[in-house]
Amino acid sequence: MNNNDDLINNILNELDNKAENEKPVTDETPEPSPAEDEPVQRSSGDTPEDVSQDSGYPSHDMPEDMPPQEQFGQPMQPMRSQHNPKKKKKKKKRSRVPGVLILTTFIVAVSIVLSLVIIAFGKDMLGIGKDDSTHLIVVKDGATTEEIAYMLKDEGIIRSPKAFIYFSKLRKSDAAYVPGEHFIKGNMAYETIIQKLTTTQSEAKNPVELTIPEGKNLDWIAEQLEEKKICKAKDFLFTFNSGGLGCDFENQLKGTDNSLKFRRMEGYAFPDTYMFSEDMDVTEVCQKIYFNFNKKMTPERYSKMNERGLTLDQLITFASIVQLEAASPDTMKDVASVFWNRRNDPEEFAGKLQSDPTKNYANLTIKPRLDVPNPTMLDAYNTYIAQGLPPGAICNPGTDAIDAVLDAPQTDYKYFAANIYTAETKFAVSYEEHLANLDVIHAEEAEYEAEQASREAEQAAKEPAQQEGAENAQQ
Repeated sequence: MNNNDDLINNILNELDNKAENEKPVTDETPEPSPAEDEPVQRSSGDTPEDVSQDSGYPSHDMPEDMPPQEQFGQPMQPMRSQHNPKKKKKKKKRSRVPGVLILTTFIVAVSIVLSLVIIAFGKDMLGIGKDDSTHLIVVKDGATTEEIAYMLKDEGIIRSPKAFIYFSKLRKSDAAYVPGEHFIKGNMAYETIIQKLTTTQSEAKNPVELTIPEGKNLDWIAEQLEEKKICKAKDFLFTFNSGGLGCDFENQLKGTDNSLKFRRMEGYAFPDTYMFSEDMDVTEVCQKIYFNFNKKMTPERYSKMNERGLTLDQLITFASIVQLEAASPDTMKDVASVFWNRRNDPEEFAGKLQSDPTKNYANLTIKPRLDVPNPTMLDAYNTYIAQGLPPGAICNPGTDAIDAVLDAPQTDYKYFAANIYTAETKFAVSYEEHLANLDVIHAEEAEYEAEQASREAEQAAKEPAQQEGAENAQQ
């Protein structure tokens, strides 16, 4: 404060000196002293000459141009300058209080602003006051520090890209950033963020690869994660179904009715091969799977989804049924057209999809895992009972099934049946045609099973002879 006081005084002194130098110089005449003698009293009959004599002044010494009142004995006024300039008022000294207040207020305001800025940057650099949500940052090969800094800002991890760039240069980390996926928490300090971004995952823990095939449900995935020592199954199911992991697709799920759902986020574990690590943070495991699904849902798919009049949850639920019903990716679009037609048929199907996989999910996946029986939920998933789509997905579909729903052709198909051995699928418009297709398929399957049994019998007959020959060779 001493420095501030000196600064204020110096400025005010400069202002005062400037005011003194600019003060105008005036030629003022000092006021005369009043006359010492009392004026001479005169009578009404006195003459000017008598007055002059009585006053003691020689008559010949009186000026001719003397004003009459002075000639007749009035007090004489001092002689003024011929130009008689007006009297100048003395300038009052300006008060220093307003200037001090204004300057002090300005300095205090600037000090407060600078303090707040410094505190804000300090908190940002140390990660103070920020949430601990996990973000998946993908560093591209050859990415610059500036690109990484603004990516961190867009994710809400840091507030000042320039401060991060400057800090990175001080740490000499500009050329050390590792391309790939990195998990960053919002409350990490700059030092920790840079350490994360310059460390490969393999350096941290033992890497573990896990492939999630199309059509598997979350319970199967959870069991695989625990078996491979990546994370606990129950922790995965809880975290994955809780959501809120910062992906854009989650915004599409707002307002979804989850009251009858068994697994809230069933269907959003995108089938793919993932690289995890042993004892990995469960949030990071879920974040990686969420991020992959988020990438697969492109703007083009969202546009088609809206054209079809579907929500994201309806699309994934629909695709999960197609995923388990279709015998091969080549038949998925026609299978999807069958369910579109059933969904829109109020007479023959009453809006019921009549899908066997939905009934199996209710009885084989949900029912054994319910602590308390819930017939309402089981019936809602069974599309032989409930109308329309079930409350949620019954598996995790791939892009083929998703695109099949979006690009399903206009057909009259309402039935289909597939040969379980050859995957050949036959479609029908009427129920009678469907029954005929079933007869053909059953005959084909029976023939295949007979041939398979014959081959197995022949192989069994050959085994004793082969075994006896092997024993003789050893002897």
